[in-house]
Amino acid sequence: MSLGPHHQELRKRIYKNLEPFPHPDPVKRFLDKLIFVVGFLGPVSTVPQIWTIFVDHDASGVSMLSWSLYAFFSIIWIIYGILHKEKAIIFTYSLWTVMEGLVVLGTIVH
Repeated sequence: MSLGPHHQELRKRIYKNLEPFPHPDPVKRFLDKLIFVVGFLGPVSTVPQIWTIFVDHDASGVSMLSWSLYAFFSIIWIIYGILHKEKAIIFTYSLWTVMEGLVVLGTIVH
């Protein structure tokens, strides 16, 4: 008889001496939720750059090398997040990879 993945996750958190989730401290619980908002808004802040490239057809001053490296490093963060089962890291850097990939694509096209 299995108690399901929630039970296994709870046992893992106890065994590894990890903090409970959701955290009983309201400040930490708020930050646990806030990080997903920040993880969304950070990559969305790249939209003006993407807009300039694709709508205005102006990629001048955009370094394809820099944005390619940003995308590469974001992929490393995604792998790290997957290995450590950190949803916030996986979520944030997946969005960053998409946005950075769009900038790189735009610099190639324009």
